[in-house]
Amino acid sequence: MASPADPITTAPSPVDGADDGAPRTAAGDTGGRGLRVGSLALAAVFALPLLFLVQQSWTLGAPVVEALTDPSNLAPLWRSLVLGASVALTTSVLGTACAWLVARTDLPGARAWGIMLALPLVLPSYIGAFTIQAALAPGGLTDEVLGLSLPAVEGFWAALAILTLLTYPYVFLLVVARLRQLPANLEESARLLGTSPATIFRRVVLPQVTPAILAGALLVFLYAVSDFGLPQLLRYDTLTRVIFGNLLDRPVSSAFALQLGVLALLTAALERAATSRLRGLDRQSSVRGRTGLRWAMGRRRPLGLLFVAGVTTAALVGPLVVLVYWAVRGLSAGSTRASSVLSDPSQLLSPLLGSATAGILAAVVAAVVVLPIAFLTVRRRGRAADTANGLVITGFALPGLIIALSLSFFVLRGPSVVAALYQTLPLLVIAYVVHFGAQSLRASQVGVEALPDSVVEAARTLGAGRFRRLVRVELPMMLPSVLAGGGLVLLSTLKELPATLLLSPPGFRALATDVWAATQDAFWAEASIVALVLVLLSGVLTWLLVLRRTDALA
Repeated sequence: MASPADPITTAPSPVDGADDGAPRTAAGDTGGRGLRVGSLALAAVFALPLLFLVQQSWTLGAPVVEALTDPSNLAPLWRSLVLGASVALTTSVLGTACAWLVARTDLPGARAWGIMLALPLVLPSYIGAFTIQAALAPGGLTDEVLGLSLPAVEGFWAALAILTLLTYPYVFLLVVARLRQLPANLEESARLLGTSPATIFRRVVLPQVTPAILAGALLVFLYAVSDFGLPQLLRYDTLTRVIFGNLLDRPVSSAFALQLGVLALLTAALERAATSRLRGLDRQSSVRGRTGLRWAMGRRRPLGLLFVAGVTTAALVGPLVVLVYWAVRGLSAGSTRASSVLSDPSQLLSPLLGSATAGILAAVVAAVVVLPIAFLTVRRRGRAADTANGLVITGFALPGLIIALSLSFFVLRGPSVVAALYQTLPLLVIAYVVHFGAQSLRASQVGVEALPDSVVEAARTLGAGRFRRLVRVELPMMLPSVLAGGGLVLLSTLKELPATLLLSPPGFRALATDVWAATQDAFWAEASIVALVLVLLSGVLTWLLVLRRTDALA
């Protein structure tokens, strides 16, 4: 999933003072027809998953229609909708409550709590589900510490609880950012009139943060309906689980994939509209004077501390404690399996190297591929730019499972040279780029927008050609944004499960797939050690790329 700091890539808004919709042709105007053609050709790769859905529906025809209209096949769609809507609702309440306490009250240690409340982002959903199963397993924490033998956790309610705890930061970060930018004058006026804090929140603050809540909730909905690992572990038949279980039945899997694809694209379109509205409100709020009004909690301060501590414990500390418990227990007991990380810690090097190699390659390729599209969408706004931008978003909006299926389909039906790419590292990297390239695109768009026209014009006046300006002037100034975008792609690839499962080369190991394989065999200790490495890497990248760059937590 995308970073909460920038959920869905959208074409940059016109510069203040410029004519809305007019192309921004910088002094160092980058390209023309060649830029448009090249960008559209690159963006076409991102449309392959959508073409796959259309092609499957058209080719199979009646069998797909029959599968779509079969009442028994509508149940997974209904379960996905119910789960997604329920998680969106619960995360909206939880994320907004935490954001209000951190941003608008005198909660002690608000900055530290803000960071802690955002850190559940480092836990993929399948690790969250695995930690619950490991905690309740024989010999787990509940068995050893509490002496309780509890039944296995699975189904809707378990999925709802775990997804709520792991995805509320998507709402939390957006609402915190919005609360920090709201002008204080309206709230101060209401307070002077004797209005209670609860009424002020309901009538003054809530209407202004609703776009942020909606954007975050739609992101959570998209995450929930496209997630594969958690429903599979908890045996809850959502669309992703039944697609994976019916891969050999083309009409049925295509019908389910079409349902999931349409649902994901509609959700992404709604989120994009909400995010555009939110950015418009942010620009209006940025010039209205003092912000950041805080309310004194008084005697309710201990309750506020207890609330944020409880959320942090359940969403972050608890899963980490379970992972550490099983890791220590496993290392103490050892293992008789030669390939286990318990008996040979050097076995971690292979999945670590595999994840790092694939992730870094995907980050570099994504940065290169989206760079011309970023210049086009900023410098040459128009239909071509909007089309290229929309195609990249399409790749992000569709689940990794559909990305993997679509690339496999086109590769296996291509010439022998193309078919040879199946289950190779290049194809896996292409899947990562198609799925997460939107994150790199948005970061590059920010870098292009920040280029001073005067500097580019000076380079052109001094005789620097288009390529030389790009290499010597523009790219060095854009480098922080490009690196940040590449880092977000790397972070996402580390946690991606379905695409890695389906497209990994024979013998290829990644941290995500090693965790998955160990959980399938109930090797809790081994899975915990690999999961801790994955969480540590994700935590460092999340801090560098999301939390440190989120002014709302400063």
